[in-house]
Amino acid sequence: MKLSLPLIRISLLTVLASGLLAATLPLGAADGDKALLDKAKALFKPLPATSALADSTPQRVALGKALFFETRVSNDGRLGCATCHNPAFYGADALALSVGVNGKVLPRNASTVFNTSLLMAQHYGGNRVSVEDQAVKALLSPLAYGNTSYEQVEKKLQVLGYQSLFDKAFPGEAKPLSADNWGKAIGAYERTLLTPAPFDQFLKGDTQALSPQAKLGLAKFIDTGCAGCHNGVSVGGQMYQKFGITQDYWLATGSTEKEAFKGFDKGRFHDTKNEADAFMFKVPQLRNVAVTPPYFHDGSVATLPQAVRVMAQLQLGKQLPDEDVAHIVSFLESLTGEVPADFAKAPVLPVAPH
Repeated sequence: MKLSLPLIRISLLTVLASGLLAATLPLGAADGDKALLDKAKALFKPLPATSALADSTPQRVALGKALFFETRVSNDGRLGCATCHNPAFYGADALALSVGVNGKVLPRNASTVFNTSLLMAQHYGGNRVSVEDQAVKALLSPLAYGNTSYEQVEKKLQVLGYQSLFDKAFPGEAKPLSADNWGKAIGAYERTLLTPAPFDQFLKGDTQALSPQAKLGLAKFIDTGCAGCHNGVSVGGQMYQKFGITQDYWLATGSTEKEAFKGFDKGRFHDTKNEADAFMFKVPQLRNVAVTPPYFHDGSVATLPQAVRVMAQLQLGKQLPDEDVAHIVSFLESLTGEVPADFAKAPVLPVAPH
């Protein structure tokens, strides 16, 4: 069949227009991705390859892993770090309020242990300066291990057969087996528990690491104001902030008064006794937030979409439409990494010498 000259011209114009459109669309998308990436890189940082201290050794990390999963040092012989920071639940325990020694219900929710070594401090009130400090002080906490002295702890570890492991982890020290070295060993292990996620690949320049919906969510997360507090390498965890700027937080979360606090949890105030710290909490990190419900310091909100709505309402005075919430949740899902291989399986623990 022969085409007339006008039809040939129309066909050629159509082909040219289609080619121009095809060439233009990816370029526009690429420009948009680059702009979003540049904006994100100004606010966030990818996870480092390691957060290990200079004196960390494989022997110290191995000892720390054993101590992390050890329960026999606690007052009731049932509680250890892994009780509240379980491999099955992404380093958390999936409970609203954790259960401590002798079955005591704790007044707060347990955060994931993953990436926690990168945070400015430990606990919601920031009363532990590092993962090492937290591990040592937990030994005498009446809510955690429930021991009465560090000497009692050291005696238990000797009886359980840990002396040789401490000797290898702390060679040349006058007293390798000590409560202080317990903290150093557990800290060395926890510093290996980093979880690189798709968002890290995005920050390193792979703009295809995030889905289109996650990119929309990232843009909305930034533009809404969430990144004002949830920023940096851990997407949070680097500052204290009042929880409940626009109204009392319990009106939105359904939180209840706690006997341990003689009322509602006032956050950092309970440690400092300074009224200026009333209702100030360490901003939680958001890495792995999609797989570590329930949410907030008391586990009062069950789902991530609802947590996003509550935060927008309490902290920013905004009511987010469902579409924005869905996009933000999609972005938050891009912060989920793999469970570290050295955390997924519990170690074989020492057997007390005969």
